[in-house]
Amino acid sequence: MLGIGNLAKSIFGTPNDRKVKATRPLVARINALEPQFQAMSDEDLVAKTRELQARAQGNSAQGSDGESLDALLPEAFANCREAARRALGLRAFDTQLLGGIFLHQGNIAEMKTGEGKTLVATFPAYLNALAGKGVHVVTVNDYLAKRDAEWMGKVFAALGMRTGVVYPFQGDQEKRDAYRADVTYATNNELGFDYLRDNMKGSIEEMTQRGHFFAIVDEVDSILIDEARTPLIISGPSQDRSELYRTLDAFIPELTENHYTVDEKTRNATFTEDGNEFLEKRLQEAGILPQGQTLYDPESTTIVHHANQALRAHKLFRRDQNYVVKDAEVVLVDEFTGRMMQGRRLSDGLHQAIEAKEGVDIQPENVTLASVTFQNYFRLYDKLGGMTGTAVTEAEEFAEIYKLGVVEVPTNRPIQRVDEHDRVYRTAAEKYAAVIEAIKEAHSRNQPLLVGTTSIEKSEMLSDMLSAEGIPHNVLNARQHEQEAQIVAEAGKPGAVTIATNMAGRGTDIQLGGNVEMKVLQALAADPDANPDELRARIEAEHAADKQAVLDAGGLFVLSTERHESRRIDNQLRGRSGRQGDPGRSLFFLSLEDDLMRIFGSERLDKVLSTLGMKDGEAIVHPWVNKSLERAQGKVEGRNFDIRKQLLKFDDVMNDQRKVIFSQRREIMESDDVADIVADMRQQVIEDLIDSYLPEKTYAEQWDTEGLRKAGVEQLNMDLPVAEWAAEDGVDRDAMLERIRDASDAYMAQKAEQFGPEQMAQIEKQVLLQQIDGKWREHLVTLEHLRSVVGFRGYAQRDPLAEYKTEAFQLFENLLDGLRNDVTQNLARIRPLTDAEREEMLRQYQVQLQAQQAAAQPSHEEAGAADVAGRIPGFDENDPTTWGNPSRNDPCPCGSGRRFKNCHGALV
Repeated sequence: MLGIGNLAKSIFGTPNDRKVKATRPLVARINALEPQFQAMSDEDLVAKTRELQARAQGNSAQGSDGESLDALLPEAFANCREAARRALGLRAFDTQLLGGIFLHQGNIAEMKTGEGKTLVATFPAYLNALAGKGVHVVTVNDYLAKRDAEWMGKVFAALGMRTGVVYPFQGDQEKRDAYRADVTYATNNELGFDYLRDNMKGSIEEMTQRGHFFAIVDEVDSILIDEARTPLIISGPSQDRSELYRTLDAFIPELTENHYTVDEKTRNATFTEDGNEFLEKRLQEAGILPQGQTLYDPESTTIVHHANQALRAHKLFRRDQNYVVKDAEVVLVDEFTGRMMQGRRLSDGLHQAIEAKEGVDIQPENVTLASVTFQNYFRLYDKLGGMTGTAVTEAEEFAEIYKLGVVEVPTNRPIQRVDEHDRVYRTAAEKYAAVIEAIKEAHSRNQPLLVGTTSIEKSEMLSDMLSAEGIPHNVLNARQHEQEAQIVAEAGKPGAVTIATNMAGRGTDIQLGGNVEMKVLQALAADPDANPDELRARIEAEHAADKQAVLDAGGLFVLSTERHESRRIDNQLRGRSGRQGDPGRSLFFLSLEDDLMRIFGSERLDKVLSTLGMKDGEAIVHPWVNKSLERAQGKVEGRNFDIRKQLLKFDDVMNDQRKVIFSQRREIMESDDVADIVADMRQQVIEDLIDSYLPEKTYAEQWDTEGLRKAGVEQLNMDLPVAEWAAEDGVDRDAMLERIRDASDAYMAQKAEQFGPEQMAQIEKQVLLQQIDGKWREHLVTLEHLRSVVGFRGYAQRDPLAEYKTEAFQLFENLLDGLRNDVTQNLARIRPLTDAEREEMLRQYQVQLQAQQAAAQPSHEEAGAADVAGRIPGFDENDPTTWGNPSRNDPCPCGSGRRFKNCHGALV
């Protein structure tokens, strides 16, 4: 019998069904235009783009607005479909048009693996690019950004549009050109970093991005949810604390279990009272903590912070799971994609604590110069759309944080994959024995297998077990990042066994029988003289036989060795099988020793299994178990959502201040003359001086005229006769204010005359920007410290968020006060160089030049890091983020002796 909810759905349809149904007539209109566009010449398609652009942008000279993009959608989509058919040989299905429409409307289109999301993005990208404001297509890695830009660029070129691609270490001019293209492909990281870099530039001309109009985010759940908590940080080096990290690291192995507690659910580790006493004693013995000072004293804050980070490094971060050690360097592993995140570092001294634990060189901790979270970066866009295979489970978060709807787009062909119930074993050993048997059985039938694991460590352990059984296989994890496309392309061959740490955002389909294009490329590389047409015909014939063999064996078998904390990640793995109506099978193997089962309620299940009297190697398979697991995963996801929501509330406080500072910077850069801003700041400083030294409602005898005179020298660089002025009859506060203001204005006018109006305007602008940047950097550090301690206010029954908002606002007011004072002070003290000073500077420069010429000149290849180090402040040859933007033919800043394009700047 149907429940009330299900009964209603069977009659009225689900909200999703209604959205899809309402959009079908629009698809029919696009289809009706197809014959008309098929009859057009290639030139006609480009001419149509020009016509649509003119209609979209209107005529600003005549004050006429353009047509809405919604009105142009049928023609634009029909034009784009025809261009894709000619450029790529791909005619978009109706379901792909549906996905494109939902993206244009500012939704997330949930489309299963193999439904052609890359092509789908071209439709809304083309339509929105007609407005002339630029469209960003966001991918999860640089390989996909370059591949998609090159591949889909053919479609845009056929439509008369320009495609750009943004990637790390790109030259500024090349990057500016890429952002000025109609459609720009880039990773989420590079977009965020470019936004931060732009807001550290000194002039509008140097900025690379031209605004945030419309973005289409591929693998939107991975970027906007999994990575939402990760702030993008541009940082500079701070003081070296290597010895402190090493000393603290040496104490951690001495701790006993009663010295600390570890909470795996919240991924937190803290010292107990016993632990604090032990640590205090050892730190005093080591001479780090002065005698008589305890860990509870305010002076000990930094030591306590780093001791906690050392504990976390040992108890929460595991080698080959959370990070790998490669070339004597700690490289983080993305827990969602299993990829190595080169150049990405943990903040707050945690990365240094892990480096101390692993005994590698400790890189200096960095100070934040600018930061933004993905949540706040992507909320800058006027409109946002996203694509993924799995979004419905997170629909509430997308709606609440990003105002994005989620629409399930029907598959082009019905899904034939069989999803079996999970198998739960008592122990991990029993589970892995069953996994090996299942792999052997499927392999013997020539069925390709994709085996999912949750960590590098487990994938390598499983690899060893398969090797022992003599089963050939490939491993796809962070260590095999370079061979990724090759491994994925072969994963659908008959009998292929592929172990994958994670399949999110891999960007390459697993095609049954293998990937024809990849096989053709490999064959041509092996035999360049072969006839390409004959080679392709032979490979296609072999592929048809291989595909039939795989179909007969039941399609791709996705076998997972564990459930992930997030159901969505499990669904991504499962979705790799059954693409475009192919047959397939998915099965999850679990044990009560798995992390998820161990942390969330395996005790009850263990009792149930014991009561049932299960034998060794026997599994429990029941829908109830699936439901129980789904609830556990729901709890984890719900808690993670709450954490992200709370973090966003904190980050919003900083974000509001960031917007004010960045918009103020932009306004200054766009102004030809900032004299009014500088004059207003100076007037405010003078008013503050009057308030401080000549308080309201006081007599002249009570005024601190000597204090005011000294402050005038300090702040305004003027020694004013304030005592004499105050002694005159009838002089009150207002008259004093007026006299100081007039004297200051005359002094600064004289200074402007000395420099000349143009040069003075330039100086004022540069001083303003430098002071804003310096104050903002200091403010970010202070906010970080405030955020790390404000949580403890909860113990005093005070709301940490409210406290943070109040104090952050106060700190921002202090920033603005300090900015006014410093700008006024600096401008009051600058003066033109005398002839003697100018001659001395010139003489020193010539001496320096002669010394450089006399020194032995290194060859171009040898100049390397030393050459760059001399030109870039804060340069570190081991930290690519400090290298600036080297030219492709420059020596690589890492000091390898190779050119940059052949070393760190090599294209993937």
